[in-house]
Amino acid sequence: MEGEQSVELIRVQLRKQRALAGMNQEEFGKRTNYSGSTVSAVETGTRAVDLPYARRADEILETGGLFESLLRTAQRDGQPAWFMPWLKAERAARQLRCFHPTLIPGLLQTENYARAVLRFDDTRPEQEIEQQVAARLERQEILRRERPPQLVAVIDETVLRRADAVMAEQLAHLLRMAELSHVHIHIIPARAGLHVGLSGPLLLARLPDGTWVGHLESQLGGEEADTEEHLATLLARWECLRGVALPEDLSVALIKEVESQHGPQ
Repeated sequence: MEGEQSVELIRVQLRKQRALAGMNQEEFGKRTNYSGSTVSAVETGTRAVDLPYARRADEILETGGLFESLLRTAQRDGQPAWFMPWLKAERAARQLRCFHPTLIPGLLQTENYARAVLRFDDTRPEQEIEQQVAARLERQEILRRERPPQLVAVIDETVLRRADAVMAEQLAHLLRMAELSHVHIHIIPARAGLHVGLSGPLLLARLPDGTWVGHLESQLGGEEADTEEHLATLLARWECLRGVALPEDLSVALIKEVESQHGPQ
């Protein structure tokens, strides 16, 4: 795959630039605040190259952002073709709307939660999973921009109450994200019963020119929704979702209540 080839190029260049700087793996690890074993794992491919590592390597090796740029390109190349139109819209969006009936939306997932979700496909190699985890975390960088998009996420209460080892950490992360002025989280309470969101996931992005783009996912992939008729339907369904969801303050209170039932992290 093109993405895998790009990642291998990064590893080759990391080894080359480190050697040119006259540092072995232990010395480089000390300079970058990583262990020598971690440096070895990154360079041999048993540990994924993530953005913090790439940025630190750029600083120490004085490569002017080379490794961060290469990594971002590799992560884009590693995404399935059907997802690329949505990624482009997501990066350009001024406003984002997201709902998934059974999962925490990707932009709000922790690293461990994302890894658990990506392991649903038990035929996927571990290295590929780690690359996809890194790509998902990279997507979340848009929320840390100087001028980030407004994100409104609707989550079903049943998603919060799944008994899983990663949920305590995930709930704490949701509460931290809810403190950001541009992130708005609304929970659909269990008492709402059946609602339109149970038909499937829904993503909407409002672009700088005011137009909307929608994205729908299924077991086999996803498709873009950009016709006037389809967008009108999705926007109407979004309003129905918001209508049955709790306001922000009650949503945060519910997340805190569920978090307390998961026990200490």
